Amino acid sequence: MAKKIRDSEKDPVVGTSKPKLLSVLGPGIITGAADDDPSGIATYSQAGAQFGFAITWTMLFSYPLMAAIQEISARIGRTTGHGIATNLRTYYPPWILPVIVALLFIANTINIGADLGAMGDAVGLLIGGNVALYVVLFALLSACLQIFLQYARYVSILKWLTFSLFAYFGTVMVVKIPYGELAYGFFVPTFSADTAFWTTVVAILGTTISPYLFFWQASQEVEDERESA
Repeated sequence: MAKKIRDSEKDPVVGTSKPKLLSVLGPGIITGAADDDPSGIATYSQAGAQFGFAITWTMLFSYPLMAAIQEISARIGRTTGHGIATNLRTYYPPWILPVIVALLFIANTINIGADLGAMGDAVGLLIGGNVALYVVLFALLSACLQIFLQYARYVSILKWLTFSLFAYFGTVMVVKIPYGELAYGFFVPTFSADTAFWTTVVAILGTTISPYLFFWQASQEVEDERESA
């Protein structure tokens, strides 16, 4: 009996009154939080400012698709032990991988530029100063963390940073929301012939289901498996 108690105390998840939080949270929470990136926040904010709750119905499609794609990407990484790029090279014609990687590079470059620009603008709104300098500093900080920090330590930092998303919950608690309009916009699709409307819809779907999420989720699952092996 004593041995069972000692064994349960060693388990960080089961059998303890204070489980280690970071060991419970998996790679999916980081990828899911990363989808709420600065470019996404800027897109959602502009959509709300222009159209109010009229585009809220897109969540009925974007969220299930995002969750399904993350699940599939995670299963690919966990099952095969390799990322999506390696699986493409292994199971598909050789020309497919360079094309996919080239498209991913272009999409990621645009996405990272939008993220850094949004982060610089946010800091500029808070404290003022040179926005371009903030963009450069954020780029250098992100690159240095990925290059010089150990994977386990970096993942631990990212997991703790996901708690910043609770700021949304706090905002909902203090901001007056017209729930009737919200429910109507969510359950009753609204369409418009305006070009700006459909451009915003495409932007929402594109920033919610970003290409880098597929590769990141699968690769992080593989790295997590190797780290815990």
